[in-house]
Amino acid sequence: MLSPEFFFNLLLEKGTGFFTGVPDSSLKHLCSVITAYVTEDNHFICANEGSAVGMAAGHYLTSGCIPVVYMQNSGIGNAINPLLSIMDQDVFSIPVLLVIGWRGEPGKKDEPQHKKQGKVLLGMLESMEIPFEIIDGSEENVKHSVNTAYEYMEKENSPFALVVKKGSFESYKMNGTPATSYDLVREDAVKLVIDSLGPDDIVVSTTGMASREVFEYREALGHGHEKDFLIVGGMGHTSQVALGIALNKPGRKVFCLDGDGSVIMHMGSMAINGMSGSENFFHIVLNNGAHDSVGGQPTVGHGIDFIQIAEACRYRSVSRKEEKYEIRAYLKKIKAIPGPHFLEIRVNKGNREGLGRPTTSPLDNKKAFMRFLQEK
Repeated sequence: MLSPEFFFNLLLEKGTGFFTGVPDSSLKHLCSVITAYVTEDNHFICANEGSAVGMAAGHYLTSGCIPVVYMQNSGIGNAINPLLSIMDQDVFSIPVLLVIGWRGEPGKKDEPQHKKQGKVLLGMLESMEIPFEIIDGSEENVKHSVNTAYEYMEKENSPFALVVKKGSFESYKMNGTPATSYDLVREDAVKLVIDSLGPDDIVVSTTGMASREVFEYREALGHGHEKDFLIVGGMGHTSQVALGIALNKPGRKVFCLDGDGSVIMHMGSMAINGMSGSENFFHIVLNNGAHDSVGGQPTVGHGIDFIQIAEACRYRSVSRKEEKYEIRAYLKKIKAIPGPHFLEIRVNKGNREGLGRPTTSPLDNKKAFMRFLQEK
C-alpha cells in the first residue's frame, strides 16, 4: 500500500500547491493529508466536481501552476462539461491533474451503484482524450505515473488523470473537526421522520448513510421496503427524483430525506422545488456539516443559512429544528398544510458502528416501489 503523504509530497515536488475536489472514500486518506498540510486558501472542497475543475482553471490562469482536482469516478459526469469546453486543447488548453478514485473496478466487489461507473471509467477518459495512469499502491509505479503525468501536462497544456484503485492508500487519521452538540445524530432524525409517516406516505432518501439507515430502521420495525426509494447513487439529484414523484402523485405525501452535501452539490434544484407549488412535497435536509459517507470531510453546511435560501426559493413553509420534541411536533403540523415544505434538521456527524447496507438490489427496490405507487 501507498503512503498518502508520500504521494502528496510527489505532487508538491512537481510544483503543485492548489487542491480542490469532492471527497471520495477511496481517496479519504489522501484527502485527510491534504486537509492537514494545505492552507485553507489553497484547498477547497467544492460543491461538485465540475465546480472544482472551474476553480482549478482559475488557479492556473493566475499562477501558471498545475492544480489537482480529486474526485470519485462518479463525479466525472459533473466534470465532463468544463473538462471538454474549458480545459481541452481545442478550447483554452489548460492542464489539471485529475486524481480519481476508482469505485466499481471490474472484477472487484463493490456497491451496485458503482458497477456501471467502474466499468466505463477508462473508456470515458479515452473518449475525452484524457490520458491516464493507474495507481495501484506501489511507490515505484506511482513515481513513474506522476512523472509521466507532469511531463504530459507541461508539454501539452492539457488534463491528465491518475486513476486510483480502491485500497491503494494506507490509513491516515485526520485530526477531528470541532464537535457539535446537537440533540440528535442523523439516524435519530431518520427514525423521527419514519415514525411520523402515514400508511400511504412515500420516502425518497439520498445516497450514502441516510438510505442505509432508512433500510435498517424499516427492518427493525418489521416493515417492508416498498414505500421507500433509496437513491444509492446520483448524489445531488435526490430532491428532483422526489419532486417528479410528488408532481405525478398529488394525492400522496412525498418525503425527501436529503443531506447537506447533496443539496449543496446541485443547489439550483431548491429553486425548482420551491417554485413547483407541489403541495405534497416535503424536503427534509439532515445537515451534519460533513461528507459523512466518504470519510467525514467538511461541507459548508453549518456555515450557510439554508433557511434564507429556501425562503428565497419560495417553499411555502420553512424551518430549522434540532431537538426531538420540536421535530416531532413540526412534522405533525406541516402534514396538515399544503407545501412545498423545507425542514432543516441539524444533527451531529457520525453513524452507528455496524450499520448495514440494503439487502435488496436497486432493481428489486424499484419494482416494489412502483407497485406501491400504483396502489392508489
